[in-house]
Amino acid sequence: MTASAPSRIISADCHINEPPHVFDGVPAALKDRAPKMLRGADGGDGWSFDGKPPGRTFGIEATAGRAAGDKKMSGLRFDEILRGNYEGAAHVEDMRTDGVDVSIVYPAYAAQSYAEPDRELALACMRSYNDWMLSEFQAAAPEHLLGLPMLPVDDGMEVCLAEFERCLEAGAKAGFLPGLPTRPYHDPYYDPLFARVSEARMPLTFHRTFGGRPAASDWDELIGMKITAAGTVERFFSSVRPFSYMVYGGVFERHPGLKIVAAEVNFGWLPFWVQTMEQNFTVRSGLGDSTVATRKRPTDYMGENLFVTIIDDKVGFDLVASYPWLADTALWSSDYPHSVSAWPNSRKVLTELGSALTSEQLEKIAHGNAARIYGV
Repeated sequence: MTASAPSRIISADCHINEPPHVFDGVPAALKDRAPKMLRGADGGDGWSFDGKPPGRTFGIEATAGRAAGDKKMSGLRFDEILRGNYEGAAHVEDMRTDGVDVSIVYPAYAAQSYAEPDRELALACMRSYNDWMLSEFQAAAPEHLLGLPMLPVDDGMEVCLAEFERCLEAGAKAGFLPGLPTRPYHDPYYDPLFARVSEARMPLTFHRTFGGRPAASDWDELIGMKITAAGTVERFFSSVRPFSYMVYGGVFERHPGLKIVAAEVNFGWLPFWVQTMEQNFTVRSGLGDSTVATRKRPTDYMGENLFVTIIDDKVGFDLVASYPWLADTALWSSDYPHSVSAWPNSRKVLTELGSALTSEQLEKIAHGNAARIYGV
């Protein structure tokens, strides 16, 4: 049966742009060093983590609601962006305009805390952000908003688990991981965290290379907010490395209930990646290669342990017919309020992209997978 418009939509990757008071919760002794929103040379507002003018002001990350001819890379003042960027109730109203029932919400500039050298300040900023996200933003409409608190994975497992428990008590339903952690995610260091979140039936998610410091310099400098077109394309493939190492490293053998979501990477690349993983699994397993620490085939993890969020990936939608497991692996997202967002046309865009899918497949992508993973 060919799909019609989905009955419900959950956006599994939306964003905020933090308000000026998001770090008000840091201890008094650290307030002078806390990040601040400042006016930039171009007249826009942006976040400064070092007291200097912001590396870049609001622009492509806050274009929702602006006319096509009025969108720009940077130069927006905070009072020019939609309140849905930073107010939970307004965010829900913007989602209703888009036909979206539930929004999974990622951090923005606060994720730079992962790269902050002063770890005392960084942890204080993370905790302040998490409190704001859970007790203010998500609390405005908890049946429609699911905020992702940041987990301090680079600051010792005891610290990380303590923050996880604190956020769980505050109403968290999932956790955010940095895209560039100090240790790769197949390291046994993470086993206590993965065991605890599996026990709590909470998924973990990372967003491309967002959060942490790159191992080597490249054209983009995300810490300094230099974002190039080439870097944006390359980051669609950023989950190949962690996915590959987590599967072969036996992470899901040790933690079969663990669910990992890679956000904003689309899914047209997945069949080739899985094919390559399968080939190496067959060859290396036959040779007794100890670096293949999984007994299950890589395909078996798709839609069970590994998931991706998607936007306007026509190639991926066209491949669902040949690779049905894609429909169990993909979660729709509007990417509100960013420059490539489908907002406020998610229902129209999703219906057109999924026109060749069965109704069951489209319903899974539109809301079923997200509801299953996040419990919303």
